[in-house]
Amino acid sequence: MQSYGQFCPVARAAEVFGERWTPLLVRELLCGSTRFNDLRRGMPRISTTLLAQRLRKLEEIGVIEHVRAAGGAEYRLTAAGEELRPIVMALGHWGARWVGSGLKRDELDVGLLMWDIRRFARRELFPAERRIVVQFRFGDARQGERSWWLVFEKGEVDLCRDDPGYEVTLIVESSVRALTEIWNGELQPEQALGRQQVRVLGSSRDARDVWRWLGVSVFAPTRREVLTSRGVTSAASGGQRPRPQP
Repeated sequence: MQSYGQFCPVARAAEVFGERWTPLLVRELLCGSTRFNDLRRGMPRISTTLLAQRLRKLEEIGVIEHVRAAGGAEYRLTAAGEELRPIVMALGHWGARWVGSGLKRDELDVGLLMWDIRRFARRELFPAERRIVVQFRFGDARQGERSWWLVFEKGEVDLCRDDPGYEVTLIVESSVRALTEIWNGELQPEQALGRQQVRVLGSSRDARDVWRWLGVSVFAPTRREVLTSRGVTSAASGGQRPRPQP
């Protein structure tokens, strides 16, 4: 990013944080990704060259540090990087509140969706006494991305692109858009099931519990609040839909 040529701290900070891909890179680090390949999984459309450049830039200015750890090198946030947490969270909640719905086709990314679901799955709610395998089938995804397996065992959750060979507990059939909207809080699972946008195959108890196991995006509650407010206000005002209040 070119310099704004101003001494203002807002301008100088924006030169760092406002550079393309940098906010998403910081988001991934805040979410716990520390290795290069994991960072790429959270940003599948960035090139390896550009990702390496952004990491070097953040290291140079002291936002991250590159350390040697068991199993390979890792990138970790410094105190300066951790101070970006409330900024990233506020940006996400602002987007959920004011930008909201209307995802374009090229904004739907099943790989990122499944990676997000895997890392925020509610491990404490899975039944600890048995292995849980949830297969996801996306009929509208690209070839090679139509089947995914989420495996919970002994407190850990793994995401597989290839069949892990375990007995499947549940099968979730969905469009990429429908599951994305459930994850983002735009759509309730009951709504998607009722409209036949999603099907869950398996025991009725597990099919009911799967939505608790998977959870939703950290920003989904904000989106749901907006939609609830619009619905209540719309009914009370004769159909008008005012802007949601923060």
